[in-house]
Amino acid sequence: MKLLKRFIVKKNERGLLFCEGDFVSILEPGVHKRFDLHNRLTVETFSLNTSLFEHRLAGYLRQSEPALVEQYFERMDLAENEAGLRFEDGALVELLAPGSRQLYWKGQSAQTLQRIDLSQAYRLDTALVAQLNQPKLRGRSLAGLDAVLLAAVPAFHVGVLKVDGVVEQLLGAGQYGFWRFNRQVSVELVDMRIQAMEISGQEILTRDKVSLRLNLAANWRYSDVLGAFAQLSKPLEHLYREVQFGLRAAVGTRTLDELLENKQLIDDSVSQYLQEKLAGSGIEVSGLGVRDIILPGEMKTLLAQVVEAEKAAQANVIRRREETSATRSLLNTAKVMEDNPTALRLKELETLERVAERIDRISVFGGLDQVLNGLVSIKAG
Repeated sequence: MKLLKRFIVKKNERGLLFCEGDFVSILEPGVHKRFDLHNRLTVETFSLNTSLFEHRLAGYLRQSEPALVEQYFERMDLAENEAGLRFEDGALVELLAPGSRQLYWKGQSAQTLQRIDLSQAYRLDTALVAQLNQPKLRGRSLAGLDAVLLAAVPAFHVGVLKVDGVVEQLLGAGQYGFWRFNRQVSVELVDMRIQAMEISGQEILTRDKVSLRLNLAANWRYSDVLGAFAQLSKPLEHLYREVQFGLRAAVGTRTLDELLENKQLIDDSVSQYLQEKLAGSGIEVSGLGVRDIILPGEMKTLLAQVVEAEKAAQANVIRRREETSATRSLLNTAKVMEDNPTALRLKELETLERVAERIDRISVFGGLDQVLNGLVSIKAG
């Protein structure tokens, strides 16, 4: 039986010596010899490449071995209103939560802690935000990144910052970061440009009980973002409902004939309705219009028949008007010929010319007067 037991701790390691599972001491790198008559001693080694000391003895060492903790560990203890930035050799490697109580091995890298008072500020400074927004460009990974809210506000947008459900401020275009600890933080992006809204497939009954399906398009924008979010939990949904209500009010109070004769009537009515309802809401509608009015199938057939009958009646009226005009013209011509033999003679020559246009050859017997007299006789007959 060997009475002398050897334990080896490598240069990048530390060891914990136990006797029957109870802590004895911390071993530094080197060869350690201990008398162990009954084989009671064991050593547990830790690589300094992992600087965090997560062990069941951490609490005991803090309480009962303060000298050892001071010699071998960096203590990083945070209050409940503090967050921490942990650096290794000057490089940020971890974000620590409030109330953290951590031990880190000394020896391989310099450990430093920067405390952040969360009761005074919850917004990260610009330089830190830039670091956190480029994790893939860093030489080493960053732990605890979910402790912050990173928000990117694009151009032509603003960000509505809410803290514990209360709107705090508007954020312009840029990169922002906020601590999530001890509060609920959110950023809602709002597009400040004119946007389009489609209201499709609205089934509405007219005043004369005809079911119509309408499609409407509207252009809108935020005129006062803070005012809109202060009054409305979901401004876009509120706008959509108001457009629906305005459309139903415009269609439901009018007959089908009124709507078909003047589609602009719907646009004007809905615009006026929205102007009244959205006053002071922080939302403005710059333009809207009905794109389609879709009738039921049987109503389309009936309207087609009505239009066909109307057009047929109009054609009949025009035909009768033209016939009356032609008859009146003939009567006037006859009166002129009756009073003027020369005009009658000219008419006879015109008739002869028309006949000649349709006949290749004409044989005249008895002279031109005989032909004319014959034509007159034919007309009289």
